[in-house]
Amino acid sequence: MSFTVAITGRPNVGKSTFFNRLLEQRKAIVDDVSGVTRDRQYGIAEWAGKTFNLVDTGGFVAGSNDVFESEIRKQVLIAIEEANCIIFMTDAAAGITNLDERMAELLRKSTKPVFLVVNKVDNHNRLLEASEFYSLGFEHIFFLSSISGSGTGELLDAITNLIPQEVETTETENDLPKFAIIGQPNVGKSSLLNALIGKDRTIVSDIAGTTRDTIHTHYNLFNKEFVLIDTAGIRRKTKVHEDLEFYSVIRAIKAMDEADVCMLLLDAGKGITAQDLSIFSLAVKKGKGIVILVNKWDLAQKGTNTARDYEVELKKRLAPFSDVPILFISVTEKQRIFKSIEAALQVFDNKHRKVPTSKLNEVMLKAVENFHPPVVRGNAVKIKYVTQLPTHTPSFAFFCNFPDDIKTPYKNYLENKLRENFDFKGVPVRLFFRKK
Repeated sequence: MSFTVAITGRPNVGKSTFFNRLLEQRKAIVDDVSGVTRDRQYGIAEWAGKTFNLVDTGGFVAGSNDVFESEIRKQVLIAIEEANCIIFMTDAAAGITNLDERMAELLRKSTKPVFLVVNKVDNHNRLLEASEFYSLGFEHIFFLSSISGSGTGELLDAITNLIPQEVETTETENDLPKFAIIGQPNVGKSSLLNALIGKDRTIVSDIAGTTRDTIHTHYNLFNKEFVLIDTAGIRRKTKVHEDLEFYSVIRAIKAMDEADVCMLLLDAGKGITAQDLSIFSLAVKKGKGIVILVNKWDLAQKGTNTARDYEVELKKRLAPFSDVPILFISVTEKQRIFKSIEAALQVFDNKHRKVPTSKLNEVMLKAVENFHPPVVRGNAVKIKYVTQLPTHTPSFAFFCNFPDDIKTPYKNYLENKLRENFDFKGVPVRLFFRKK
């Protein structure tokens, strides 16, 4: 189940600070100057055993108020349409501004749940002053401080109450692989879908922004059966000139939640962008299988070892998780497009691979014997037993005497040994260390 929460609000009300607090990491840059957040930020937040996608819409710096207001209007309209729930953040120190009132007018028309959050309420006097925000007319209002974290628990409770419990799907649906085609606007996502199924299932155009909705296609040809999800993710421009990149990423995040394997489509001429890396890291965190497809390879200027050098550079950008299939394709020339499906099916199999406990211990305990964990605070760490956990993403539990003393470099060594001996190409692997 994909549940997306968008944080909206005028600049400098503390959206990025709040975003960082919910993600429990300093991902978004924060500063007292308004308009610091220009790139969209995406992450996964967890509360009370439930997870949800979090989008920080950020602020915008412009020369005139007109451009400024139109940019905020664009982002709020996209958030209203695409998110399941909207956080409307304001600033108790500044009080209600014209921009707050404009945004409130838009949000009051929405059928989506809107939580009015009054930030910077860090003392009793501010709480009294913040009572003016009731005049904006929202049913759900929360007073909190992003910096200290006070008041955030009540808001998170309200958000997670909206997230339904996971509904068990039938065994048949679980068995059928689901592949999501994701990527930037106009890299050839819809064209790839049409080429694979041999007919124009979706409208194809050179104009970025043709596909309105996520499209599910049941593929059952050449003894291969799976569901293709075309996230093309951008709708045709209507009255609103939308932030297409922002729109596409929200759609890609939603489709990612449904998919087993994400096929990340890149433009050979542009390479991998910051937004692609952001989506890639989200897919890794969600435990999805990944295949990288470099499209428009027929248009690329080629020399000796061009593909090899391109792949090396790509893997540098994807590090530390670079054990992913990379294919160079051309949708228009139909070069290697069916190999991409074979790669996705292989990654799907890798994702569901179960390693017998006896074989796992035979291989991994030998790897531990060859290279012992470093001694920490005089403690010799001894790993005695390994088993695979019954999870959707390949996860392994290592039982040892001092689990907290195993550091990242050694964890990376163990993961590399798992990948060397058992085929987990294209799949994130989770390692857990438990007290024996």
